[in-house]
Amino acid sequence: MTQTTDAARDILDDVVQVRQALAPRRPVVFTSAHSGQHYPADFIAASRLALPGLRRSEDSFVDELFAQAPAHGAPLVVARYARAFCDPNREKWELDPTMFAQPLPDWVNKTSARVAAGLGTIARVVASGESIYRHKLDFDEARLRIERCWQGFHSVLETEIAATRRQFGRCLLVDCHSMPGNSLGRQAACDIVLGDLHGTSCTPQVVDIIEQTLIAAGLRVRRNDPYAGGYITRHYGHPRDGVSAVQIEIARPLYMDEARFSRNGGFERIQTAMTAVIAAVTRPC
Repeated sequence: MTQTTDAARDILDDVVQVRQALAPRRPVVFTSAHSGQHYPADFIAASRLALPGLRRSEDSFVDELFAQAPAHGAPLVVARYARAFCDPNREKWELDPTMFAQPLPDWVNKTSARVAAGLGTIARVVASGESIYRHKLDFDEARLRIERCWQGFHSVLETEIAATRRQFGRCLLVDCHSMPGNSLGRQAACDIVLGDLHGTSCTPQVVDIIEQTLIAAGLRVRRNDPYAGGYITRHYGHPRDGVSAVQIEIARPLYMDEARFSRNGGFERIQTAMTAVIAAVTRPC
């Protein structure tokens, strides 16, 4: 087995943080891939947008909403780098060829729906649609970000899932996100969207428990509409192989001021509701 050097561990610690389980371990892993707030200075300098504009893609404070996971026996895996810099909830090589100064390798996925929307592994736009970059990028820059940030995040997440399966024979992955207040458009009002890829990525009993817990907290819940699950849910969620995955999307106005990127008066209520979810899915059965 290859040993991880101190230098390699330092790099991973910079890319991803694992908040390890404090209580007796349970067969659950939580992750927050989009709450990272590290925006490298050279990235900001290359952007058409100031920092507040870049933060529109961020799932601000989601890691804090699920901060009690370790106390209930489940690790919390948190990406440190900002989503606008590198998005772990995409395939490894989903890239928009119009962003780059040279042709991309044939093996890059250039045609996915995410790429077409400008939201690939290296995004062309922020979530609100504004273009990020002043100039075209060099592919080597994308390669460096993906091999360090994307691969670093997934290497750690895979390790946590594998360790959980070895101990318990199964693992539930809870993929934690937030959604802009206007993301549902004219659809019926909703506070939380649970995504299980229309019943394929997670055992239905688990999704039922989460839904019932949230409804008991006074929240309006919808399943798979408009968010059925992203790459993380799709890649890891295979119940027949012992790993279930469910995505939780929380409407940001419930807990934060989206314009000021600050917690609002509802933060404690939503944090309490998410702690109830954590307790429900980690409860011994």
